Amino acid sequence: MIIGIPKEPKNETRCAITPEIAKKVIALGAKVQIEAGAGEAAGHPDTAYKTAGAAVLKERKKLFSTSDMIVRINKPDTKDIALLHPGTVHISFLDPFNEKSLVQSLASRGVTALCMELIPRSTKAQKMDALSSQASLGGYAAVILAAERLQKIFPMMVTPSGTISPARVFIIGAGVAGLQAIATAKRLGARVEAFDTRPAVEEQVRSLGAKFVKLDLGATGETKDGYAKQLTPKQIQKQREMIAKYCEQADIVITTAQVFGKKAPVIVTKQTVARMNPGSIIVDMAAGTGGNVEGTVCNREINKNGVVIIGYDNLPGMVPYNATQMYANNIFNLLEEFWDKETKQFDVATQDDILASCVITKDKKICSEMLVAAFTAKKARK
Repeated sequence: MIIGIPKEPKNETRCAITPEIAKKVIALGAKVQIEAGAGEAAGHPDTAYKTAGAAVLKERKKLFSTSDMIVRINKPDTKDIALLHPGTVHISFLDPFNEKSLVQSLASRGVTALCMELIPRSTKAQKMDALSSQASLGGYAAVILAAERLQKIFPMMVTPSGTISPARVFIIGAGVAGLQAIATAKRLGARVEAFDTRPAVEEQVRSLGAKFVKLDLGATGETKDGYAKQLTPKQIQKQREMIAKYCEQADIVITTAQVFGKKAPVIVTKQTVARMNPGSIIVDMAAGTGGNVEGTVCNREINKNGVVIIGYDNLPGMVPYNATQMYANNIFNLLEEFWDKETKQFDVATQDDILASCVITKDKKICSEMLVAAFTAKKARK
């Protein structure tokens, strides 16, 4: 099996594989070929891949036409799909619930598409969960970015000229990204408070040294995959009112609330932003799915009466070396789990819960029942 790694779009600093992982994949019995320059922004020159045993190709078209599998981070565009030959296995993030035409194109092309967002959150699949590994780095990057923009220091400092109070950081959402943001802010010395609709995460928040903000919203909880359940309009309004009080007191607010496959809920309103102190920083980690903050502009920093709202969609890309390292490990663990040692092939025919969840197109059909149901429901609403 020949595995191809194309160069990502210009605004992407990450790569789908490291030279170290390329060497491990080759040891499985596969051939690896990578587009020239694909790893440079992540600190991996072409020479490192050659040393690992991979072929470096300058022609993108040749990479696609000669590969049995394409592994990447970002979803393919129309031109790339046209280069895939029928039967190719394609692995990447795909944002499938919002990309119906993309999914249909992959299916009609005869591509077997594996969606990294749909790797289940199970014990067995944890080592393949790229969504979580990248979210963790995003949480770290969000705090570092905010600290750089803030006009204050994070820790309390006792000096001959007086005591400096610690910065106050308020984190909304205590999932993978939120917990890493909490841990990072605490390590920098900030006073950290966090809120989540799932009472079950209180222990995790407190274990990191942060205060857990409680609010009785009635029946809440999480889905079977570990995501927070969507709130009712009444619960959202109650949540906004409470959150506004904490945002007013905070120097930094980081929002991480997302509902998989749907538009992110607006949690911080423009009225709340207007009441925050000039110089405060908001990092909206949900900017790519609509934003948790009213007024967020994706991939931009804007200033609202002295409050800076940061809406970068690719925070893991700010630490590309480690983001590439973690994604590549997730990919290798996925390949190794379903690798047929006799045929030296990735066995997509294996009857397994992991593949049943993440394989969304096969044999020229959309094979994910969840996706088919979602597309049908959207069509009915129209």
